[in-house]
Amino acid sequence: MIPIKPRAYVTRKIPSEALDIIAASCDYRIWDSEGEPIPRDVLEAEIGDVDGVLTLLTERVDRHLLDAAPRLKVVANMAVGYDNIDVAECTRRGIVVTNTPGVLTETTADLAFALILAAARRVTEAERYLRQGQWKTWSPMLLTGVDVHGATLGIVGLGRIGEAVARRARGFSMRVLYANRSARPEVEAALGIERRGLDELLKSSDFVSIHVPLNDSTRHLIGERELNLMKPTAVLVNTSRGPVVNERDLYRALKDRRIFAAGLDVFDTEPIRSDNPLLELDNVVLLPHIGSASIATRTQMAVMAARNLTQVLAGQTPQNPVNPEALVDDRK
Repeated sequence: MIPIKPRAYVTRKIPSEALDIIAASCDYRIWDSEGEPIPRDVLEAEIGDVDGVLTLLTERVDRHLLDAAPRLKVVANMAVGYDNIDVAECTRRGIVVTNTPGVLTETTADLAFALILAAARRVTEAERYLRQGQWKTWSPMLLTGVDVHGATLGIVGLGRIGEAVARRARGFSMRVLYANRSARPEVEAALGIERRGLDELLKSSDFVSIHVPLNDSTRHLIGERELNLMKPTAVLVNTSRGPVVNERDLYRALKDRRIFAAGLDVFDTEPIRSDNPLLELDNVVLLPHIGSASIATRTQMAVMAARNLTQVLAGQTPQNPVNPEALVDDRK
């Protein structure tokens, strides 16, 4: 008798290296689009008979969706963050949730530092100026920005990515401060960085880079009060999750020039709405959530998610469980 393979669903077109891993042990279906997320009603219909699903951050895995998937054993999220998933509800149902940490650390840190440099030196604004034919002559104070070298960088959240950004700052001779729930003395000693409370960090930093997960305690962590603590010459960079920063308060601070600039890779609503007032401003660099978007890293993320998925369906412990308490011998 031919053994019955577990069934899986993949919610977006992903690299073939990852699909090959799934195909080797599963019967799978896929929403075969790279640019468009799967419609909610289609996803609900597709997962009714599956044992595992590979999701992106664009899919909201909540109680209603889980009700549509009575056989589900694993949700393999192709992301480090998992704020799109009701982990507590998955755990209650014995469904394992996995993520893809570590693999995107260096690539995302590169992007965070790119935003620091681009916002400080007005790179995208200057390119628009040139492309629009406005550049007529070299001028002493044309498009002048602020220096990065020798400045003070404040890192909010010293996890893997925050630490990687701190390492890059050493190459620019920056003083680095960090705010974190717990002290990291070994990193302080290795990189010569200093821990501060959030308020003191905001007051002292020329650049503030945010690297915290989105949860109840970090939602709108940076709002009007915090922005008013920053220097008028300061730059705010966010590559974590959009709602960590109160977007309306940030817009007002940028429009009123209470801070110099911002660099954002994440937003309250993604994709960004065409009527978002941030689009009107020159002193903000806006990117379409590409923090981990190198070919190598996105491929590795997909492969890791595929392995997590297939490991759970094979009755094994996955490499990256978010809720290990759901890993029990009598899984469905």
